[in-house]
Amino acid sequence: MPYDFDLFVIGGGSGGVRCARIAAGHLADKAGGKVGIAEGRFWGGTCVNIGCVPKKLMVQAAEYGAFAQDAVGFGWSETAPTHDWAALIATKDREIGRLNEIYVRLLQNAGVEIFEAYARFVDAHTLDVGGRIVTAKTIVIATGGKPVRPSIPGAELGIVSDDAFYLPKLPRRVAIVGGGYIAVEFAGIFRGLGAEVDLILRQPLPLRGFDHDLRTGLAEALADQGVRLHPNLSPAEIQAFGDVRRVVLSNGAAIETDLVFFATGRAAATEKLGLEQIGVRTAANGAVIVDGDFASSQPHIFAVGDVSNRLNLTPVAIAEGHHLADRLFGPGAPRSWSFEAVPTAVFSTPPIATVGLSEAEAAERGDADVYLTRFTPMRHTISGRVRKSLMKLIVDQATDRVLGVHMLGEDAPEMMQAMGIALTAGATKRDFDRTIGIHPTAAEEFVTMRSKTRSAGG
Repeated sequence: MPYDFDLFVIGGGSGGVRCARIAAGHLADKAGGKVGIAEGRFWGGTCVNIGCVPKKLMVQAAEYGAFAQDAVGFGWSETAPTHDWAALIATKDREIGRLNEIYVRLLQNAGVEIFEAYARFVDAHTLDVGGRIVTAKTIVIATGGKPVRPSIPGAELGIVSDDAFYLPKLPRRVAIVGGGYIAVEFAGIFRGLGAEVDLILRQPLPLRGFDHDLRTGLAEALADQGVRLHPNLSPAEIQAFGDVRRVVLSNGAAIETDLVFFATGRAAATEKLGLEQIGVRTAANGAVIVDGDFASSQPHIFAVGDVSNRLNLTPVAIAEGHHLADRLFGPGAPRSWSFEAVPTAVFSTPPIATVGLSEAEAAERGDADVYLTRFTPMRHTISGRVRKSLMKLIVDQATDRVLGVHMLGEDAPEMMQAMGIALTAGATKRDFDRTIGIHPTAAEEFVTMRSKTRSAGG
């Protein structure tokens, strides 16, 4: 039977837009074929609107206050800068609006038909898109994820990450619940902008799953900034007393605050799609279960990005969407990406960046050598700020191949992109050792660590 679209993408985030745009280009080259895409909230998805882009702008806003303080050590006159939260939010909103327009323009230029509406399945090849019924031969689900609240009394009295970007004013006191990316990043943002911050985390250290040395170093750095850490605890109840919020903890203690911020995980945004009625299997958190080719249990329905809950990073969603479009509609074999060594960053204060295996993961696979250095960055020997950088290499003893690179410290994300290239190319410790460093930089430490700190595994 003829279909209205060769491909229809549900979701206008980074992965969905890339998939639709690349597919439309391939179909145009074949002199035929239509691509449609539906987005009911905002173009660019979580990352552009209520995620990594505005969050990093807010991280940078917080850093400027520290820069002003640090400048005194370099001879600048002492000042007491004040921050205008409303001005920051207005500037952020203008930038996000500009990015939204770019996404729409990219789709239009590629010839994709745009639907500014939510879509749901009527049957396996039919969609209701804002009241319009359309059919598609192939469908891609790219609806991303959403934050979840804990199931405790008073949870409705707190906010989630989506809400943080639209707060009308900076709260004087913030209690953040969680120990992952979002929790530690917003702890740095709010503290850097002048708020008192309590960080409540179930684990003994933040960032479960990251290398232990990085986790320890970040906990120390947060404490040095004045963030009050409450490890091994969970909220049991949130109470309201006028504008004041009271967080009752699992040990019976309580924290009074002006804002409770839940950063307690995310779930796939699939509950309104009608997947159960068309036989698309999902996990307990709503994620679409896919195979290695991004196909769901219905072979013509695919899922890319956070909605499949595999590696929830924007560049990964983009790569998955591009790869899928190439494979379905492109000429020849699709381009390939390395998903084995994906570099990632946490824009905490200071930031963390990592690629490859942690020390614990490497030890499970065999014997590994660990190279580790901690130091005060040059600028802070002058500024007087208490801040340490940490850099770490994990090296396979049998092959000399570098298995993991980890850093806590300023500019770590910028450096780690190059480390991702090195690990993807299979670089060895000898390759690192024979690379000339740039002096004076922190980055040169990666190629000057000669003395093994310890061995792991065995």
